[in-house]
Amino acid sequence: MTSPLASPLSSPRAELLVRQLDLVWSLFEYHLPELDDDAFLWEPAPGAWTVREDGAGRWVPDWQVPEPDPAPTTSIAWVSWHIGYWWTTTLRECFGPGAPPREEIVWPGGAESAVAWLRGLKDEWRGELVRLGDDDLDSTDRTAGLPWGEPQNLVDIAAWVNFELAKNVSEISLTLRLRKAPDGRGVA
Repeated sequence: MTSPLASPLSSPRAELLVRQLDLVWSLFEYHLPELDDDAFLWEPAPGAWTVREDGAGRWVPDWQVPEPDPAPTTSIAWVSWHIGYWWTTTLRECFGPGAPPREEIVWPGGAESAVAWLRGLKDEWRGELVRLGDDDLDSTDRTAGLPWGEPQNLVDIAAWVNFELAKNVSEISLTLRLRKAPDGRGVA
């Protein structure tokens, strides 16, 4: 019996990565009913990082290099921009013409647009993963342009994508819970 993920170049490791991605993504989908514009832009604490509309109508993230210590809390909009940033960068460096600068990766504005953006990135990433064979996964050629560290094997980057997405979805979940807290800070 052939796996529904199998393709001529597919490997069991790629199939495992896709199954992990699907599981983590289902956790994001679980929260979708609660993710409206207000939830995305709610700031859990004073000084929280979020996205703000600039004079040109682009939604740009709060950002500072180096990052403050401790790092500020973040809105769901900021977390969703962050997911879009690292996923766009990873996709374009590993499978495309190279990533645009961070400043050009902006939040699309609004819950519906943000979810569609992230869903499109997930579908694109998943589509690339199912085509990978073991030689592809072991290669460092595709990861050489990534800005986060020395070139790593593609399998390590793909595993990091799943882990980073799980972390970010957990942050979204926590922010939604804080927003509902009956202590007067949220909307409960």
